[in-house]
Amino acid sequence: MLHDDLTQFRAQQLTRRAFLGRASRGLGALGFASLLQPGLLAAAADKWPGVVNPLHFPAKAKRVIYLCMAGGPSHLETFDFKPKLRELSGQAMPESITKGKQIAQLQGQALKCFGPQHDFKKFGECGAEISELFPQIGSVADDICIIRSMTTEAINHDPAHTFMQTGTVISGRPSMGAWATYGLGSEADNLPGFVVLTSHGKGGQNQPIAARQWSAGFLPSRFQGVQLRGKGDPVLYLSNPAGVSRDAQHEVIEAVNTINRATNELTDDPEIATRIAQYEMAFQMQASVPELNDVSGEPASALELYGCKPGDGSFASNCLLARRLAERGVRFIQLYHKDWDHHGNIKDDIKTKASEVDRASAALIQDLKARDMLKDTLVIWGGEFGRTPMSQGNGRDHHIAGFSIWMAGAGIQGGMTHGATDDFGYSAVEDVVEVHDLHATMLHLLGIDHKRLTYRFQGRDFRLTDVSGNVIKKILA
Repeated sequence: MLHDDLTQFRAQQLTRRAFLGRASRGLGALGFASLLQPGLLAAAADKWPGVVNPLHFPAKAKRVIYLCMAGGPSHLETFDFKPKLRELSGQAMPESITKGKQIAQLQGQALKCFGPQHDFKKFGECGAEISELFPQIGSVADDICIIRSMTTEAINHDPAHTFMQTGTVISGRPSMGAWATYGLGSEADNLPGFVVLTSHGKGGQNQPIAARQWSAGFLPSRFQGVQLRGKGDPVLYLSNPAGVSRDAQHEVIEAVNTINRATNELTDDPEIATRIAQYEMAFQMQASVPELNDVSGEPASALELYGCKPGDGSFASNCLLARRLAERGVRFIQLYHKDWDHHGNIKDDIKTKASEVDRASAALIQDLKARDMLKDTLVIWGGEFGRTPMSQGNGRDHHIAGFSIWMAGAGIQGGMTHGATDDFGYSAVEDVVEVHDLHATMLHLLGIDHKRLTYRFQGRDFRLTDVSGNVIKKILA
C-alpha cells in the first residue's frame, strides 16, 4: 500500500511547475548527497554488471593500481640516464633540439644543458639502468617494464593531469577509473569499485590535485572515484551519530530508498539509481571501511616490507591499503603522491621524494607477487609529464616531449625497456607512446577493446581514447 501511495503521489508531481520546483531543490539534494560520497557504487543487491559483458577478449588484468607521482617526476633522475647530457652540462642546448618546441616557463630564456644530478646503476638480470635513488624499485627490475618514450599534450599541471586521467584536456570528461568500472563493474560487495588515496611529503612544490581527476564526467555518477582519507576517519560522516543504532540507520535508508525507487519507476533516471546505490553502499561501508583500515591482522613482516606506520597518511601506508583493496575486489585503485614539481633544488628534493616512494612501490610488486596477485593486477607508476633537460636555475621545467613511466603485472613483459629519447632526453625518438596508447593498452589488458567502450553524450559516442590510441603490443607478455 505504501508503495502504491508513493507512486501515485509522485505521478501527481510530474507537472511543469512541480518539475521546475524539484529541479531547483535538486541542487540542495546534491549537496546533501555529497556528504555520503556521490561516487559510491551499489551494494550486492544493486551491483553494476558492467556494459562489457561478456568481455571483448580474455582479460589478463582483473584490476588496476595506478601510482600517480603528481607534479611531474624527472625522467633524467629516475629511469632515463643520459651520459651525453651530463658531458655537456652547462653548455648551450643545441638549437636544433629546441627550436619551435613548446616550452613552459623557460620560453625566451637561454637554454643550457643540465646533466643528471644522480648516478644510475644496472639492476636485475635484465640490466635495466635505474637511478641509484631507487634501489628497491631496482630490486624488482625483472618484474617491471620501463617505458622511456612517453609523451603527452599538456604542459601545465592541471590540464596535464586532466589529459592523463581522462584522455582530453577538456574538464568534465570521465576518468580512466570511471571508464573501467562502467565497463566492467566491480567484484567488491561492500566497497566502491573505484577508490582514490592521496599523500604528500616533502621536497617540491605542493601542487594541488582536484577531485575532477577521478570524476565520472558525463557517465552516471555511481562510477566516480571515492576518496578515502589516509588520516583520521577514512570517510567523513561514516559513523552513526550518538544514540543512533545500526538497525535504526538501516530503517532510515530503507525508507528513503523506497521513495527513490518509486520515483525511479516513473523517471528511469540513472542519478536516482545512483542515489539508491550510494545510500546502500554508505551503510555497507560503515562496517567494511573500519575492517579495511584495521591492519592488526597483518604480519609484522608486511609492515616492515612496506616500511609503513598504518594510518599515518603516507604513500607507504596507502600502498598497503591498495593491496588490501585489491584483495577485496576493488576494480581501480589510484594513489596520488604529490610534491614532484622540482623547478629548483632538484638534486636534494628528488632524493627526498625517492625515499618516500621507492620502498613501498617495490613492496607492492613483491607483495602482490607473493600472494599470486601480480599476474592479474596491472600496476602503473608515473607522473603527468617529465622535466626538461635544460636547467631552470638548479631545477627543471615541465616537459612533454619525452618522459618515463613503468608498468608491471597482468600481461606486461617484465625486465624490459621500451622506447627511447634522444641523447639529451628531450624528445621520444623510438617506439613513441602517447597517452591514448597507454589507455588503450590498459583497457586491452582488462579485456576491453578501447574502440568499443563508448558512451553516447550530446549526440556523439565518446570513449576514453577519443579518436586515437593503439595497444602497445611490444610490451605485452
